[in-house]
Amino acid sequence: MKFPGQRKSKHYFPVDARDPLVSQAQESKTMSSTHIIGIDQTLVDIEATVTSELIEKYKLSKGHSLVIDDETAESLYNELKDKELITNEYAGGTIGNTLHNYSVLADDRSTLLGVMSQDIKIGSYGYRYLCNTSSRMDLNYLQGVDGAIGRCFALITEDGERTFAISEGQMNKLSPENIPEEIFEDASALVLTAYLVRCKEGDPMPDATMKAIEYAKKYDVPVVLTLGTKFVIQDDPKFWQDFLNDHVAVVAMNEDEAEALTGESDPLAASDKALEWVDLVLCTAGPVGLFMAGYTENSAKRETSLPLLPGSIAEFNRFEFSRPASKSLCEDPLKVYSHIAPYMAGRKKLKIQTVQVMLRYLLYFMIWQRINTIKRMCLIQASMRILS
Repeated sequence: MKFPGQRKSKHYFPVDARDPLVSQAQESKTMSSTHIIGIDQTLVDIEATVTSELIEKYKLSKGHSLVIDDETAESLYNELKDKELITNEYAGGTIGNTLHNYSVLADDRSTLLGVMSQDIKIGSYGYRYLCNTSSRMDLNYLQGVDGAIGRCFALITEDGERTFAISEGQMNKLSPENIPEEIFEDASALVLTAYLVRCKEGDPMPDATMKAIEYAKKYDVPVVLTLGTKFVIQDDPKFWQDFLNDHVAVVAMNEDEAEALTGESDPLAASDKALEWVDLVLCTAGPVGLFMAGYTENSAKRETSLPLLPGSIAEFNRFEFSRPASKSLCEDPLKVYSHIAPYMAGRKKLKIQTVQVMLRYLLYFMIWQRINTIKRMCLIQASMRILS
């Protein structure tokens, strides 16, 4: 029991006074220190309640999403601020949110690479980004830029319609020189999104992304890629197939992105096809649930105790209890598949967030050998809470 104030006290059962014989018999374990690295287009989600007149004033399309220039975005933001119409300002971005949720749930370190406004005023969108991000998320390597980071405005009118206005600002200005090599030496994964290598001509973000991939390969760090949207993939599926084959260990996608990538409309068949290029596939399929496909050592396969499932691959989940591993590390690689049914909780559509994909990856993939037992248990407990 702890009492207020300072006082001298004695522990009657001090935890450090162990039996010397027991202490000698116990193996001394070295605690490992690992972290997750992510690159993101740093942006802030700004929610505001507005009138239809304001939508018309800024020539936005009601109920739709439009890209606006930096000048328009600054004018819109200042008007929302002056009229006190903003209800919420949160740190956004696919990878940024993933790292934040990972650090919160696993109580572990993550490192974000990206840009941040060099001059931040108290109460501004950049200030809100920093305030609403987990303290376990390392932001010390962010590159300072002269100007705004990305902003996504969600404008809600009196009829409940949501209109989106997106300004990229300086979010794609991360340069290769600001990718520090030393942080990759003890990293467990590099997490990316397809948007990073598809920017405007002249933006340094694609080169910075490739520099990070180069360091990841040098230190044998698995690269995880989320495809983002089918529209990015369907423009050049061959490019993405080659990109996965050359650089990526784990790919996360939904059924639309999977079809754009592989030409297969069935998510299980698409996952199987994607194994030609990567070691582990996670494919969400709306209300059907989540499909996983990977490799395991044939001699170490573990048969399921659950009912065998039908599909484009008959009884595909037979060895779903097997631990996925890198194909290159298997002497006799065997493809393994599994399916996770959705938890409907009153919703008609399943929405599996990137953090869930990331947690499953962390639980099942081969980087486990680089995480100590205590952290494994923390990850298991955290993932069970979010997936239940």
